[in-house]
Amino acid sequence: MKQVELVIKNPTGLHARPAKVFVNAAKQFKSDVRVYHGEKKANAKSLISMLTLGVETGNSIRIEVDGVDEADALAALETAVATGLGEEEHIAAAKQAPATPSPEPAPPTPPVADGQVKGLPAAPGIAIGPIHQLQQTELEVEETFAGTSVEENRLQTAIEQARGQLHTLRRQMQQRQASSEAAIFEVHLEILEDPDLLDAVLARIQQKKSAAQAWQATIEQRAATLASLNDSLLAARAADIHDVGYRVLRLLVGAEDSGLRLPDHPVIIVAEDLTPSVTAALPKDRVLGFCTAVGGPTAHSAIIARALSLPAVVSAGPGILAWSNGTTLILDGNSGLLTTEPDAEALAQAEATREKWLAQKSAAAAAADQPAVTQDGHHVEVVANIGGLADAETAVTAGAEGVGLLRTEFLFLDRAEAPDEEEQFAVYRDIARAMGQRPVIVRTLDIGGDKPLPYIDVPPETNPFLGERGIRLCLARPALLRQQLRAILRAAEYGRLRIMFPMVSDIEELRQARAMVNEVAAELSAPPVEIGIMIEVPSAALMADRLAAEVDFFSVGTNDLTQYTLAIDRQHPALAGKSDGLHPAVLRLIERTVQGAKAAGKWVGVCGELAAEAQAVPILIGLGVAELSVSVPAIPAVKAQIRQLTLSETQELANRALNCATAAEVRALVVDD
Repeated sequence: MKQVELVIKNPTGLHARPAKVFVNAAKQFKSDVRVYHGEKKANAKSLISMLTLGVETGNSIRIEVDGVDEADALAALETAVATGLGEEEHIAAAKQAPATPSPEPAPPTPPVADGQVKGLPAAPGIAIGPIHQLQQTELEVEETFAGTSVEENRLQTAIEQARGQLHTLRRQMQQRQASSEAAIFEVHLEILEDPDLLDAVLARIQQKKSAAQAWQATIEQRAATLASLNDSLLAARAADIHDVGYRVLRLLVGAEDSGLRLPDHPVIIVAEDLTPSVTAALPKDRVLGFCTAVGGPTAHSAIIARALSLPAVVSAGPGILAWSNGTTLILDGNSGLLTTEPDAEALAQAEATREKWLAQKSAAAAAADQPAVTQDGHHVEVVANIGGLADAETAVTAGAEGVGLLRTEFLFLDRAEAPDEEEQFAVYRDIARAMGQRPVIVRTLDIGGDKPLPYIDVPPETNPFLGERGIRLCLARPALLRQQLRAILRAAEYGRLRIMFPMVSDIEELRQARAMVNEVAAELSAPPVEIGIMIEVPSAALMADRLAAEVDFFSVGTNDLTQYTLAIDRQHPALAGKSDGLHPAVLRLIERTVQGAKAAGKWVGVCGELAAEAQAVPILIGLGVAELSVSVPAIPAVKAQIRQLTLSETQELANRALNCATAAEVRALVVDD
């Protein structure tokens, strides 16, 4: 047995993210790994167990490793802790940052009696309708014990079903570009597979408890332990445990629905809070919008609301929970204002505002097939980000002029082995046919690091965002990339397919990838296809003039470009709000990319979330971006906005934006215009 004592320097201690990194590192080894903090002991391969240690910044832990690979395991864990468990930049910032005073308490929520409450705007839009107080359905748990093997089988069946549901939710959120929510469901999957949690449930079954009883008791005990640590981040994990626990318990007791009890007519949901699972399951035909007593605009429910185009207000205070079902409510997701029992004048004004908003959406949808041409005759191609055949078919209806980003990861996720060439070929062929003569940019597999696949052996990485991902991973596994290229090139005869490589950071990676395309094309006697790369890292943007000579196009992935430029993890709970693609540093890199491409006679698109943001659209056009690739629902609105612009005005706006000092200044500039 080997052991070591280490100090945790992460600013928030071992909260969910660094704990998950630690757990994943421990899981790579066969040895038993235990972690001690004071009188507490944890299984290092159990996320819940690690969280219950309650390790804060500056605390010491003792790691004990016992097994065949104990030396390697201990060395890897020491390195992981020393390099920050995925939070290197936050540790450095914490060392340099001066102490800050405690924030002032939030002002009290205006009283409900005056008919108005001001919350925080979470998702735009106006909803008018009756209130429905949403409460989680209580489940009746059977106490009958049917035998150890029967109860264990029931448990495993329910867990497998829950795992399938979570994979589905994760895919749906990824396809809707709600990447943060996709990550949350990955944490839920981690909880579902937690070895200590399962051992505790099985131990209760051995004591002749039914699977439902054993599961419920264990979940409640684990969640209560986390909540008792008096840490807001760990309390959030307790909520995740409850969310996962309710999902499995519902399956164990045979509840056929999601636990939602909604009227048969459209309503506005009012709740203390909404879990990611509940929010993602809200039926749009019966939910007009929602407001919650707690939460924030960057909370999971708010992010999903924006992805689903549901108007939402959060942090409205506990008073809203006293509102009666059926009471008329005006919910303004733009201002955060909630008005109950509005008088005729307020109702008429809200209806007029809502009708204008809906009319604009309707007009945009009606004109979706028309090209996006500015008032002075400049055409901007508006295309779709898609994740499968169904998206392609919907994109055509929504007015997409093509596909700017086909995420091929959907073919590789949630399975035990990679799809073979024939399966990939059939999907790419069908998508090409669905798009007709519209161009389709197929991004090669963008996986690795923070997005592992069980059938691809990737060594544990302490900083996966700077590790083996995207084109790096595929070039290191040429058989995997070659198979995908064969499928794409074979399908190219059925449409206008283009190939795009992700996460290219230098010209050697591009040349290696292009050489493989040429080899495969020669083997198949396939006609040439256009080749492009994603500009996602500063090095690629800075070398755009050299890269442009060897590609046909660029597509800027603003999500990652912003993350790498500002050194802010866009999923970090405390810093995500500062990860703004309209930061002048990001805009200057986009300009550099456009200028480099233009000198070589090539074009540039943008496929990140910034491409659909109303404040960003005129700036991107002014910078010279020729194509905006957005989520399918956003296509009509983006095209409608472009038709209201002039190229000369956008160019002037872009020049002013480049001279701003902060993202806030850029946004103020757009608002002023």
